Amino acid sequence: MKIAVTGKGGVGKTTFAATLARLYAEEGKNVLAADVDPDANLGLALGFSEEELDEIVPITKMRKLVEERTGANANNQFYKLNPKVDDIPDTYSKVCNGVKLLVLGTVDTANSGCVCPEHVMLKRIINHLVLRSNDVVILDMEAGLEHLGRGTTEGMDQFVVVIEPGARSIQTYKNVKRLASGLGVKKVRVVANKVRNEDDEAFIKERIPEEDLLGFIHYNPEVIDADRQGKSPYDCSKTAVEEIKKIKEKLEA
Repeated sequence: MKIAVTGKGGVGKTTFAATLARLYAEEGKNVLAADVDPDANLGLALGFSEEELDEIVPITKMRKLVEERTGANANNQFYKLNPKVDDIPDTYSKVCNGVKLLVLGTVDTANSGCVCPEHVMLKRIINHLVLRSNDVVILDMEAGLEHLGRGTTEGMDQFVVVIEPGARSIQTYKNVKRLASGLGVKKVRVVANKVRNEDDEAFIKERIPEEDLLGFIHYNPEVIDADRQGKSPYDCSKTAVEEIKKIKEKLEA
């Protein structure tokens, strides 16, 4: 299972991705969770301490490693398009609660555009993760759609778009589905988060095709408290875990 979790900012992507990763780890699966968000906080949601996370440098910020693998530096603007990356997931990941965390980071394309050594590294690593056939790989993507435009998530089994009951979230789902088809990803599924009541559920059901809707995660103060305390929602809310467990079963089916 290779899943990219996406959606607009603040909808709960990381809560879902981290809880899903821990559910797979609890089953004894080899799980690798990759944080591809510039505002990296997947580690906290998995149960890492702030001190542990402060010591982690995202792969895309490891200038010496990027230069070594791609051959690009201040004196050489030519670089390899297929750098060696197969050792990176095991060498640079950290383990907590049975989940390997790999902080990839993202690439600042504001001035340089997408074609740069850091982007080549990022795309190659993600492509390699797709080939790790014995692992469950879960990508917590950056908010928005830029990663789809760069083709970074090409080859994933499916995208899961986390939305909340609102028109902007629905629009995000539609855009992801349109762009994903161009990358050869046929399955784009939806998890509705922060659902308050039956009216919210009806709003979602009217706008998301039944075959794409994986389920609901209801508004939950326990998840909010876990975030405030920097703890894993998996350890703080049995209700949220049970809801995501049902979503996981549908995801696999």
